[in-house]
Amino acid sequence: MADLKLQGIEKRYGKVTVLKDIDLHIKQGEFVVFVGPSGCGKSTLLRMIAGLEEISAGELFIDGIRINETPPSMRGIAMVFQSYALYPHMSVYDNMAFSLQVAKKGKKEIDESVKSAAEKLQLTPFLNRLPKELSGGQKQRVAIGRAIVRNPKVFLFDEPLSNLDAALRVATRIEIANLKEGMPETTMVYVTHDQVEAMTLADRIVVLSAGKIEQVGSPMTLYEKPGNLFVAKFIGSPAMNVVEVTEDANCLGLSECCNIPLPDQKGSKQIKYMGVRPEHLKVGNSDNTLLTGVVSFIENLGEVTLVYVDSKCSEKPIVAKLQGSKQFTKGDPISLNADMKKLHYFDTKGINIS
Repeated sequence: MADLKLQGIEKRYGKVTVLKDIDLHIKQGEFVVFVGPSGCGKSTLLRMIAGLEEISAGELFIDGIRINETPPSMRGIAMVFQSYALYPHMSVYDNMAFSLQVAKKGKKEIDESVKSAAEKLQLTPFLNRLPKELSGGQKQRVAIGRAIVRNPKVFLFDEPLSNLDAALRVATRIEIANLKEGMPETTMVYVTHDQVEAMTLADRIVVLSAGKIEQVGSPMTLYEKPGNLFVAKFIGSPAMNVVEVTEDANCLGLSECCNIPLPDQKGSKQIKYMGVRPEHLKVGNSDNTLLTGVVSFIENLGEVTLVYVDSKCSEKPIVAKLQGSKQFTKGDPISLNADMKKLHYFDTKGINIS
């Protein structure tokens, strides 16, 4: 098993730079997830680690050995793609055994490796089936098993669940989590645009935007202490509410609809934005109000109710995520409040100064 170091990594296509100044250390045994919007460079970065894309600048190390020019087959890496890429004429067993057969491993070693991987992935009953006889989740498990039998130093996953429906995605996500638990020394790097996958699977999350790293940290660190506005709005669903504010006596914003408390008088002049997560908002009253407005839309989901509020404090609706089923009518006046400890403050550059 191995650790990865990326130092000053860049990727350019002609004059266009798609990744720049990527510095990252992934320790042995970590499960690290790359997240970010489409086009941020997360899959390109993964393919550079795999050796499927050339590195334009910087250095990549596995276990302290520089591998910039090392061919993909010599890097000790196994990659699981978004598409299953199984051989349709081969059984599950043969699909999983194929790479070992090419490497001229002995029959006993191949058999033991395939059966061990199949047991971990609950594929033993399906070893004699063809891919067409499997569900989407089972096919993805075969693709993962094909990687496991190679006993690689590093596992790379490129959005492996995106082709599955919602129920299968949850089930397969649990299986990947169990797989990691059963292989604690294995280093895994996982790319996804789904923050739920990132939050539930990762030891650490790497948030990328426009070809650069915005923040690296544990899931709860990114949720509770986002470094900037981008991370604050990207992590969490629904996204964090952000209000642009100006100093006004003992509060910030427009006094007719906002009563946002200052975190401290000394740092208040640096504040440009206030953020509060929808789940931290509660219905208040006229004596206990952070924001006021009128209800513009309601999504009653049973477990929670999402209430969209038009407020003069914000050009976009403020979203409150309230526990349980709540009854509101479009046009109702509403007051919202939150614990001051749950508020986030950002400066003119969008940096969190809470």
